[in-house]
Amino acid sequence: MNLIKVTSQQVAERAGVSQSAVSRVFTPGASASKKTVKKVREAAEELGYRPNVLARAMVSGKSRIIGLVVGYLENQFYPEALEKLSNALQKRGYHVLIFLAEQNAENIDVVVEEILDYQVDGIIAASVSMSSNLSERCRAAGVRMVLFNRSQDDPNMSTVTSDNYAGGRKVAELLLAAGHRKIAHIAGWEGASTQRDREAGFIAALAEAGVTLHARGQGDFIMEKAAEATRVMFAADPPDAVFVANDHMALAVMDTMRFELGLNVPGDVSVVGFDDVPAASWPAYNLTTVRQPANRMVAETVDILMNQIEDNQSQPRRIAIDGPLILRGSSRIPEGWNT
Repeated sequence: MNLIKVTSQQVAERAGVSQSAVSRVFTPGASASKKTVKKVREAAEELGYRPNVLARAMVSGKSRIIGLVVGYLENQFYPEALEKLSNALQKRGYHVLIFLAEQNAENIDVVVEEILDYQVDGIIAASVSMSSNLSERCRAAGVRMVLFNRSQDDPNMSTVTSDNYAGGRKVAELLLAAGHRKIAHIAGWEGASTQRDREAGFIAALAEAGVTLHARGQGDFIMEKAAEATRVMFAADPPDAVFVANDHMALAVMDTMRFELGLNVPGDVSVVGFDDVPAASWPAYNLTTVRQPANRMVAETVDILMNQIEDNQSQPRRIAIDGPLILRGSSRIPEGWNT
């Protein structure tokens, strides 16, 4: 059976409009009257017409495809953030390709090189860091890029994060005001700017109060490693409060404390996380945490990328958005603090 491909000219003839009107109807962001859209779409459906997106991209020089690179999806923050990013980009008329890249520079570089082969108009890299060589390669190819929930020293790279340093300070101020002095930290992956900034703000606020870190464990943003760090930390001279670098690890830390070590949270030890993932509010955890303002982070990320692509504004922007401290039952609440 021979299938004959329906052309836009045939659709135009069936709908009684010009071929350019058909093109406008199927071009995201282009304008056409409701009457024209209705006639063209009805004709296209009758004829079985599908627009050739790749051909249109070759003519316009725009693929209207954005590549989303993410390091891992185990953390509940990222599936939710990716959904918000995808929805926001689709509303702007862009298609989304999602690529997973393990958290190492070599793997990320390979993945981004693959994305460039798809002739994407832009890249959003979530929870990953780019090498300076790769950043330059993207700029040379005319592909705009924004880092989401990561920052790096490259002055030419646009980044959008929550204010991780301020968030770390808020956690320290809470624990100090609650009377804790044996305060510990379970850190995330050292290569992440989020980890470094959260810990830096946390340590700085402790130091200003004359308090040094009682203990430190390494969790690498992995639940199993965070659980093991908890076992080691509480084997001798346990702390009375722990700041965990993200909620993903904090859930494992709380489970280990309560079900393996027989500790009461917050009676024996206060636990505070960072992100405010959905599970943080579950009654089983009721986790005190710093909320990442995902909606505002997504809006800024998309605005920056669209301005760079559509208005050719190449000036990089670096944005850190303050997020609130969410007080729940996993930590002592100082008198006078509102929950």
